Amino acid sequence: MTLAAEQQPAAAAASPNHPLEPLCAEEIASASAILAAHPDFPAGARFVFVELAEPPKAMVSDFRPGSGWDRRAAILLRVPASRTTMKAVVSITAAEVVSLREVSGATPFTFEEFMASEQAVIADPRWQEAMRRRGVEDFSLAMVDPWASGYTGPQDDPGVRRIARPLTFLRSHPTDNGYARPVEGLIVTVDLDTMEVVEVVDHGAVPFPPKPGNYYPELLGPDNVPAFEGQRAPLKPIVIAQPEGPSFEVDGHAVSWANWRLRIGFTPREGLVLHDVRYVDKGIERPVLHRASLSEMYVPYGDPQPTHWNKNVFDEGEYGLGWLANPLTLGCDCLGEIRYFDGFVNDQDGRPVVIKNAICMHEEDASIAWKHTDFRHGRPEVRRSRRLVISFVSTVGNYEYGFYWHFYLDGSIEFEIKLTGILSLGAVPVGEEPAFGTMVAPGLYAPNHEHYFSVRLDMRVDGDRNNLYEVNSVAEPEGPTNPHGNAWKTVKTRLRSESEAQRLPDPLAGRTWLVASAEKKSALGAPTAYKIEPGAYTRPLWLPGSQQASRGVFATKQLWATPFDSEQRYAAGEFIAQHPGGDGLGGAYTAGDRSLEDSDLVLWYTVGAHHVVRPEDWPVMPVTKVGFHLKPFGFFDGNPVLDLPPERPEHGGATGCHCPPSEDDVPN
Repeated sequence: MTLAAEQQPAAAAASPNHPLEPLCAEEIASASAILAAHPDFPAGARFVFVELAEPPKAMVSDFRPGSGWDRRAAILLRVPASRTTMKAVVSITAAEVVSLREVSGATPFTFEEFMASEQAVIADPRWQEAMRRRGVEDFSLAMVDPWASGYTGPQDDPGVRRIARPLTFLRSHPTDNGYARPVEGLIVTVDLDTMEVVEVVDHGAVPFPPKPGNYYPELLGPDNVPAFEGQRAPLKPIVIAQPEGPSFEVDGHAVSWANWRLRIGFTPREGLVLHDVRYVDKGIERPVLHRASLSEMYVPYGDPQPTHWNKNVFDEGEYGLGWLANPLTLGCDCLGEIRYFDGFVNDQDGRPVVIKNAICMHEEDASIAWKHTDFRHGRPEVRRSRRLVISFVSTVGNYEYGFYWHFYLDGSIEFEIKLTGILSLGAVPVGEEPAFGTMVAPGLYAPNHEHYFSVRLDMRVDGDRNNLYEVNSVAEPEGPTNPHGNAWKTVKTRLRSESEAQRLPDPLAGRTWLVASAEKKSALGAPTAYKIEPGAYTRPLWLPGSQQASRGVFATKQLWATPFDSEQRYAAGEFIAQHPGGDGLGGAYTAGDRSLEDSDLVLWYTVGAHHVVRPEDWPVMPVTKVGFHLKPFGFFDGNPVLDLPPERPEHGGATGCHCPPSEDDVPN
């Protein structure tokens, strides 16, 4: 696992200069020590997450450099002996425990549980006997992935037991890709509090697929799938150089780039978080977003076979994307003039752990920003665009997910998710075809599945009060207003409540959504706004009554909206592990059908990746991308990049993308 490989003493960090600075190593250590010394700290409690207790919005808005504040940490604990979960708030400033209370719910996996559960399974005699039935005697080559349990019935209530249902794979040697040899039909249940194997169910042996599926260059060969006969000729190098350095400036975790101002945060559950996003327009900082992050991701599988039907994992809420973040490498994960930010998480004793280079920030050329050539006299005018990219990559078992925020010069924002890594696979006898998946190698198939990502957007378009509209393009009915049959218009509908704001896409109507200011209007008299331009989404195909339908409700809509509530941060609820459903969006969050009019508006946007696997996705999946855009719509009075200067000749071309006017072009 990434965390184990990169675990090292955390480097010293400067004192925070803003309330939204993530906790540094010293603060994590201090907060943990303060809590552990408290008389009510439970014996044997394990630290799951230690992160910044984010201050109220008013404190952030009113903060001025030099102001003092109470620096706090939010801590999540699991107490194995009592099978309880606890939450604490610790004041680092006052060196005291503000609150410590028991809560209902199962905590996400921890790193120590990842490793211990694998060893517990391998040591279990029932599992060993099942492996012997498959002809396996050397258990040292087994891979046991600690899959979340799902919710299969009342026996999975987290108040009864906290469990995982690991799946087994087999390597042929220590660096072999074990996912090429799934142990089909073998399901184990592990009690994570006692680290005991409570159940081993064997649905019958299936022969191991006969071909390796390696990807390390030294292991490739003609017997591999796909067969390998040598690497292609290398391409000529691409060298990205910024001889004057990058255009961004960084102060702690505050970033200034072109007209953008924002802050970078990091939590062990969400990973990368963006705070206080503003655009400087004619010298005025105009707010766009208060906070943006991935609030949950859900991966349900569509195969009814015993090993696969219960695969429905919430990778954020059941594991945590932040502590699974990769340390990024220059020239591999990121290319160019890079500014890295370390991610600080914790081990289960509450000690700080640093993930070096967890967040990557750089600039990229983004083709042309605008161009026009007047054909009458042939003079072109063009400006190049650029984007600021802020990203991190998380490895969740077999899959890799890259999360990228792109900020453009014209005030638009793009969120992009890149999916790669290794498929979760099943075995069938060679010659058989699966009904609910795709063959990727002899005897090896990948089940149909989906990935749903909920992006939480705490909006702040030109002020604290916003409104939400849906915009559809419709044909004008035949009649006096459409005498030629060609007319169409846009119809804007205000979404006034939580129930009205549960929306699906309609690309045939060009459907978009507008977040409009309730406080400011443009020079043309309309509320200033940002538009959500939808991206990929497929409605879930699960049936009513399934655990997927009960637990994954947020995925059934592409858009949700709620008024701000500091306790509502995660689309499926705070504690989704072993939860039967009913919390989060479509449940407790939206049950009150609150008004959205002139509100402190939070949007929850669902990005969907519908994965019908291709043979080309094996043995390592080429990157596939999904995402969406936020674009200014009447936020500016006109083209916001009209003021871009022409590229200088040494950076662009012979003319620097600009043809100077002749004397005839300049009016007297």
